[in-house]
Formats: sequence, C-alpha cells, structure tokens
Amino acid sequence: MNWLLVIAGAVVGAPLRYLTDRAVQARHDTVLPWGTFVVNVTGCLVLGLLSGAVTYGAASHSVQLLVGTGFCGALSTYSTFSYETLRLAEAGARFFAAANVVASVVTGLGAAFIGTAVAQAMWA
Repeated sequence: MNWLLVIAGAVVGAPLRYLTDRAVQARHDTVLPWGTFVVNVTGCLVLGLLSGAVTYGAASHSVQLLVGTGFCGALSTYSTFSYETLRLAEAGARFFAAANVVASVVTGLGAAFIGTAVAQAMWA
C-alpha cells in the first residue's frame, strides 16, 4: 500500500513540476533557472509544513508518504538544480551559478523553517 501512496503523489507532483517550471521560466528572460528555483523552494516549504504536521500529530505516516515522498519527491529536483548550475558555470556564468547555489540553499532552508514554524503555530 505504501508504494501506491508514493506513486499517487508523484502522479500529481511530476506534471505540476514540469508545468510550473515552464510557466515560470517563460516569464523570465534570464539565464537563471527560476522555474527550478520555484519548484524546489515550494517543495521545501511543503516538506517543512508536513514535517511539522507529522511531529505534532496532525498528519499520519500515510500522508507523509503521499505528500512528502511522492508529491514533493516528484515536484522538487536536486538533479535538475545541479545540472542547471553546472551548465551556468560551463557557459562562463560563474557568478550566476554561485548565486543560484546560494539563493537555492538559503531560500530552501528558510522555506523549510517557515513551514515547520507554521505547523508548530497551527498544531503545537
């Protein structure tokens, strides 16, 4: 049953990741991969909220599999982030590559902390 929950979450997360990435990137004429940035930070926020919900008893292990592993696992993408950053560096846009790394890590961690804090405020 667990694997069905993961698959169900991924069925929603994967196309949402693609559509969000394309929609965001189409609105920004820059070398920075804003679409990947948005889906990764969103995934961090959702995972922070979910982790807090599980910690405070507001969400079950099944919800964690569905939303955390399935949905967020398919929505967010470390491999694309890595590839796009490497591509920037190889193209000579080293400043943008470094900015992408710093902004993604700092904002992603911030989003996870905010999600956890919201969960604590709601369910603690």
